[in-house]
Amino acid sequence: MFRSFSLKRSFRTHLKTLVHCPQQPPPLPLPFSPVRTLSTTPSSSSEAEVRKYLGYTALIVFCGAATYYSFPFTENAKHKKAQLFRYAPLPEDLHTVSNWSGTHEVQTRHFHQPENLKQLEELVKESNEKRAKLRPVGSGLSPNGIGLARGGMVNLALMDKVLEVDKGNKRVRVQAGIRVQQLVDEIKDYGLTLQNFASIREQQIGGILQVGAHGTGAKLPPIDEQIVSMKLVTPAKGTIELSKEKDPELFYLARCGLGGLGVVAEVTIQCVERQELVEHTTVSNLKDLKKNHKKMLFENKHLKYLYIPYTDTVVVVTCNPVSGRRGPPKFIPKYSKDEAMQDIRELYKESLKKYRAREVTPPDSNEPDINEFSFTELRDKLLSLDPLNKDHVVKWVSETCFPAGTLSKPSMKDLEYIEELKKLIETNEIPAPAPIEQRWTARSQSPMSPASSSAKDDIFSWVGIIMYLPTMDARQRKDITEEFFHYRHLTQSQLWNKYSAYEHWAKIEVPKDKEELEALQVRLKNRFPVDVYNKARKELDPNGILSNNVVEKLFPLSGPV
Repeated sequence: MFRSFSLKRSFRTHLKTLVHCPQQPPPLPLPFSPVRTLSTTPSSSSEAEVRKYLGYTALIVFCGAATYYSFPFTENAKHKKAQLFRYAPLPEDLHTVSNWSGTHEVQTRHFHQPENLKQLEELVKESNEKRAKLRPVGSGLSPNGIGLARGGMVNLALMDKVLEVDKGNKRVRVQAGIRVQQLVDEIKDYGLTLQNFASIREQQIGGILQVGAHGTGAKLPPIDEQIVSMKLVTPAKGTIELSKEKDPELFYLARCGLGGLGVVAEVTIQCVERQELVEHTTVSNLKDLKKNHKKMLFENKHLKYLYIPYTDTVVVVTCNPVSGRRGPPKFIPKYSKDEAMQDIRELYKESLKKYRAREVTPPDSNEPDINEFSFTELRDKLLSLDPLNKDHVVKWVSETCFPAGTLSKPSMKDLEYIEELKKLIETNEIPAPAPIEQRWTARSQSPMSPASSSAKDDIFSWVGIIMYLPTMDARQRKDITEEFFHYRHLTQSQLWNKYSAYEHWAKIEVPKDKEELEALQVRLKNRFPVDVYNKARKELDPNGILSNNVVEKLFPLSGPV
């Protein structure tokens, strides 16, 4: 489009010059003329110039059309609006890397996957000497694409081994590229498991460590607090080993270092004995939760509340070890599968009927029977019909973390936050998807963790808001994105400062507006030891090869930008 704009502007400039060109006197006649002489007037000269530039315009249009039809138009892009000028296909050595939710992507020629520590050390050293970008990236699950960098990335997917198991001390040493599910599977034969982890288990250990990821349970800390030692490959100081005994200040800072202090190569994790857990899901309301909230936090190992916007319904999920004496409880479902699915099936039928009437779309004879769809499949089909309809919007993600008192004395600020959030949604008629998820963790000693605290008994609440992207239609995705950022902005302006809430590092989006960015930088500096973090960045990565746009914008080394 830039080329198109430039050409159009160039043509207008020539036309303007032509119009304002001073009139030239007619040529003087020759003393004699063997042939008939045609007089040339200013009018005929101007017409010739106009014809010339009209010819240029026609040539440009022809070239543009030829360019357009010369390049293949992929099947998945046929719904997009045609443009006169388009970029040529990407070179073979230029790869597109996107995050899991498809909200961020970059093109790069440098995507490295070392197979061992020696290769990683050589890669970091060489990149530092050449001052070439080498951003650490894990499985790409971060909704904000915090691991992406156009200049170059390093991924440890091929460094995924369990190196040592200390069954007596319940500790395991692993390469940082190992995925959570793989790790859990490999150590279960030793009777061990992780203290806590998120519902998605495809993350690399190094990735969830660096962004301060968490599970749920008011007695359980975020993932970074489970790390007792680590091996960090740095551009300036090579490979350094850190622990509570070896350079504890840098150890705690680097546990949640956002990939800006070094490439995490190995970690030693404090595990727990493997247990069989039983999960209970019940339905409650906010009024009843207030009465039992303190008891729920204290008695349940894992706990989360799932709120349904525009209703008073709260789905309560608890997960606790199975009693060795009584064994797993017996459960008889209240409803059959068909009875449980009836409401959403009826809603889908009604929405499909309205959609076809609006779009004049005939029924598809090959469409599967609605009774064959699972709940998730029905939900996605329902969303694709009308993604911003608040009546059935059941992925953009924003998650905030804020203090909620102590385990022995909860402040109840966590439930007050939810009450205000639901009121905000209803007042502004936001098509907020369900569920709004609320979880809890104990504190972390990592100063860059959103749950960092020096008080041992502090607990923190994590609240996530989402907006699904069920469609690949560019126009619909744009509408959903704009609505999500409006939703997020309202929560930010009305709730964050009041409750001292800060976004999860994997979900914080860098503002495009300069004033908003400056305000965010100041706010982060008030909560986190930004100066200490930046000092460590300068010492360990003086050429900034490990940073990317997110890190550089949130923590500028030369002051606010």
